[in-house]
Parts: sequence; C-alpha cells; structure tokens
Amino acid sequence: MPRYKLIIEYDGTPYVGWQRQNNGPSVQQALEDAIAAMTGESVTVSGAGRTDAGVHALGQVAHADLAREWRTDVVRDGMNAHLRSGTVTVLSCEAVGGDFDARFSAVKRHYLYIILNRRAPPAIDHKRVWHMARGLDAEAMHEAAQCLVGRHDFTTFRASECQANSPVKTLDRLDVTRDGDRIEIRASALSFLHHQIRSIAGSLEHIGSGRWTKDDLRNALEARDRKRCGVVAPPHGLYLARVDYDNSSAADI
Repeated sequence: MPRYKLIIEYDGTPYVGWQRQNNGPSVQQALEDAIAAMTGESVTVSGAGRTDAGVHALGQVAHADLAREWRTDVVRDGMNAHLRSGTVTVLSCEAVGGDFDARFSAVKRHYLYIILNRRAPPAIDHKRVWHMARGLDAEAMHEAAQCLVGRHDFTTFRASECQANSPVKTLDRLDVTRDGDRIEIRASALSFLHHQIRSIAGSLEHIGSGRWTKDDLRNALEARDRKRCGVVAPPHGLYLARVDYDNSSAADI
C-alpha cells in the first residue's frame, strides 16, 4: 500500500490531544475523518509526537497508508477541503517508502514554548501563549537552562503518569531568548518525557522571576524528585515545531 508523509499544523485548543480518545475530539481523529471523507477508506494516521490537550503544532509529522496511489497535492488539498474547522491543516504531503514511520524514524524533535511577558493579557494569542505579567530575566533563564543540556536523569521534570521506560534523556538544546514582550524557550532532543518541557519551562520561570537561582535548578535536577520541580507551565504555550529525519535539514526553528 502506498504510504504518505504528512506535515501538519494545528491549534490544539479544542482537542483532547493528538491521540484518538473517547472523551472528546482529537487531532488524529480529525485527520482520519478527512481521509475517510476523501477516499472512503478507514485508515490510521500515525504521528511523530502524541501532544497533550491544548498543545499546538507548527510541524507535526504523520504517516498514513492508502489503498491506491494519489498525487500528493491531491491528498493535501483533498484533506484540507474536509478539515474545515480552521484548527487543523495539512501543510504538505510526500510519498515515502513503507519503511518510513513518523514516530520511529524520527531522529530529533524540536519544541517551542512561548511566554508573553507583559502586564496586559493577550487577546490575539489567548490560549496560544503563557501570559506572565511580572518581569522575567530571559538571560538568566538561558544561562541556568544550560545545566539541563546533555544526558541526565530527568525524574524531577517528569509527569507522575509518564510511561517511558527510563527517566534518562539526552537534551541536545535548551535556549531561551527574548524578542520584545515574547520569551521563547526552544528544546531539541530525540525524545522527551511526558510533561518534561512544560516542567522545565515552569522551573525556568522561577529563575526569570528571581525565585530560584541557577544552583536551585541544578539541585532540583540532581534531586531526581518530582516534588522539587517548579510549577508545570500550561499546555497552551507549547508547540511541536519540527521533527527531523535522516534527510532533514538542521535549520534553526
């Protein structure tokens, strides 16, 4: 069966997450319904990352097997014709070999977390950023974040319900930058623990506000104790920005 790689953008606000569930609409289900409406086929769309409820994507990757060959632009445009909510769109479609797997073929995942750091709350970006009214020192956040880069036991920054076999992960990149009122946290790794980025973002907020020092963050990591984590940042500031494969470029996100 022909296999197609999809790159997808979505606003996670109205969804219970990527994965199909019984308690509400999911991104996966929206895509599968669009394929069914276009082709009459019942297929499974497999994603590179199972984003939580409220989490967004700029470049989620998925694959689906269809019964016959289609032009890739027809798959993209046909799916988008049935994705009319305005919250999910297929950016591109590519024919790939049967050995390609959106999840298991990935070599790196890139996430973006956005904090809006100003007194006034967001209007346009409501439910798309974490609003923080008190001033944050982005340079201090970035400096402290570097102690988390590398291979560590991230138990402190792991959700209690995380199903990963091990809390040990290698964090390749963790950068914090400011552009006006917007603070961006960019994280890259092969894979992440459940709530790892949101837990790190909340702890970095403690650094930026002066509640924690760099040593406090390092000590929290070394404690390997979930109770030592800072606040878990809300899901609506988090974006799955890009997924890399062996033939992917290493361009900045």
